[in-house]
Amino acid sequence: MKKFFSLVAMLLVFAMMLASCGSGSQDQPQPDSGNTDPSPDSGTTTEKILRIGGTGPLTGDYSNYGISVRNGAQIAVDEINAAGGVNGMTFYLDMQDDQGDPDSAVAAYGKLIDNGMHVSIGAVFSGAMASVSLAAVEDDILLISPSASNDACIGSNDKAFRICFTDSSQGKFSADYIKDHNLADEVAVLYQSDLDYSFGLYESFAARAEELGLKISSVQTFDDSTKTDFSTQVNAINASGVKLVFIPIYAAEASTFLSQAKGKLSDDTLYFGCDGLDGILTKVENDVSLADNVMELTPFSADDKDSRVQSFVAKYQDAYNATPDQFAADAYDAIYVYKALIEKGNITDPEDCSGEYLASLMTEIEISGITGTMTWLANGDTEKDAKAMIIKDGVASLYEG
Repeated sequence: MKKFFSLVAMLLVFAMMLASCGSGSQDQPQPDSGNTDPSPDSGTTTEKILRIGGTGPLTGDYSNYGISVRNGAQIAVDEINAAGGVNGMTFYLDMQDDQGDPDSAVAAYGKLIDNGMHVSIGAVFSGAMASVSLAAVEDDILLISPSASNDACIGSNDKAFRICFTDSSQGKFSADYIKDHNLADEVAVLYQSDLDYSFGLYESFAARAEELGLKISSVQTFDDSTKTDFSTQVNAINASGVKLVFIPIYAAEASTFLSQAKGKLSDDTLYFGCDGLDGILTKVENDVSLADNVMELTPFSADDKDSRVQSFVAKYQDAYNATPDQFAADAYDAIYVYKALIEKGNITDPEDCSGEYLASLMTEIEISGITGTMTWLANGDTEKDAKAMIIKDGVASLYEG
């Protein structure tokens, strides 16, 4: 049996701040996948069922991120079970709502332990993942978060890994992409100063921009108390004369900024962001033109012609009546990482899925997923290539420029 986290760890996480990496309006019940909850009361044996736990915001303003993760993971679980499972085991996904809150994530993690969780896809948001990682240090549970991008959020636990890019790599990749594709020689930046995710991306972007000779002509900030009025920032960006604005912020705040920038900044201005922009089209669905010329760094695009990507997109759209984003795709790949680990370790019983043993295998596998070919470092970070999407007329597609 896995050891439950200590009281000390639980008290420490109260100091954690929320930091997230953050499309489709998908807040609806999951379809009946036939993946019955294997509880004693259900009459279903749990002997060969691998319980995969996870937490994320399934309600509230940021629920699109958690729902994407849950839905993408469920598609993979259903596929694997339909193909007969892995080494005699079937998978079961147990996703708990943590509302994007670190303390709630710890409580949700405790519930998952009580439910018999064997392995975990961690938490969706970085602050929540930091809390869960710390709480789980003494537990023999492997954590593979699809989306927790803060560089330090998994550092407290040597059995914690991630599928997504780190914040520092996203900032660096963004500067590289802008420079390599000749998108601009001068840029402006708008970031949220009291959000670790946003500030971290800005710092890594600014450092790389200086190395590349990419000039930052205007740096504008806001915080949680001022995120509804961007008039000052829009005027300053307009005065700088730049034609590209780096916006490492969330979709909700980006939609407000874009609506206030429309008609004041040039129509050909590009807005370049990272994974926090996922879901932007659902935030501007009353006027999708607001998102024209928004670019997003991503490892995944729903219009990718790869047959595996298109199969996933078709199944996702059929199940949830929405187009999957990179959160859904990263979660899908996370489940297949567990399949690969079980096969690599020749594991035939869920109780043998030791976190320590599985973690030792992470640096030995290479996964060709729908978000790219991935390998892992001992510190839990993944290595894979980045792409960029651009939105035109309400449609996001891979940038071909």
